[in-house]
Amino acid sequence: MTAAAKETRLTEGPVVEGLVVEGLRKRYGDHAAVDDVSFSLAPGASLAIVGESGSGKTTTVRMLVGLERPDGGTVRLDGRDRSTRPRGRAERLARAREIQMVFQDPYLSLDPRVTVSGCLDEVLRLHTDLDAPGRATRVAALLDQVGLGAREAAALPRALSGGQRQRVAIARALAVEPRVLVLDEAVAALDVSIQAQILELLGAIRRESGIGYLFVTHDLAVVRHIADEVLVLRSGRVVESGPVARVLGSPEHPYTRLLLDSVPRRGRIPGGG
Repeated sequence: MTAAAKETRLTEGPVVEGLVVEGLRKRYGDHAAVDDVSFSLAPGASLAIVGESGSGKTTTVRMLVGLERPDGGTVRLDGRDRSTRPRGRAERLARAREIQMVFQDPYLSLDPRVTVSGCLDEVLRLHTDLDAPGRATRVAALLDQVGLGAREAAALPRALSGGQRQRVAIARALAVEPRVLVLDEAVAALDVSIQAQILELLGAIRRESGIGYLFVTHDLAVVRHIADEVLVLRSGRVVESGPVARVLGSPEHPYTRLLLDSVPRRGRIPGGG
């Protein structure tokens, strides 16, 4: 590369990477469910979106994954606009691969008639060109990644515990190697000990894969475990955002302080009083 070319590369603007959301809006009749929400998620980072029920958390992420159409604003991933309607099946599948979602209740999101291995194989058949032996190898690797094995692979969802079903849901989301994983109250239905195991698993996956996390929760007790930054929503609007240590340690908005005051003092927020 010539000196002039190097100079050109150095003076060019930075490449936009990661998820960038600007001015997102969604109304249902006269109700503004999401009103001018903006944030960014760098590759490999983790952002928690917090707020009470009705704050707009779930509506926001449903728009990101394409389950809802925004009324305004833009959603970009690595510079590609996801705000417009996808043009055809190929683009729809490509967008699905980029951002995957794990829901609160995996029993409702898993087909009760299909074994765990069949569930993962179905995703791979839809989104990859792997042949049957290749898919079987990939299924085994995915299950191993989330701490499950051959016994769970042959089981139907009803034979698994809540924690095991959530591990299957995580494996299914990871099957297409997404850039962003949205976790919508993903540990809320689990008891505290299982929550800790799933959060530890998610932390390990993020360190190994560099995937970005959007963790939606009403429970500030888990935010320190999973997130680098936090976005506080109230009535569809952002009231505070920033690094977790600052927002939870020295909140500036009264609503954030109210959320923190509602958390039991002992044993709920790691490192808390």
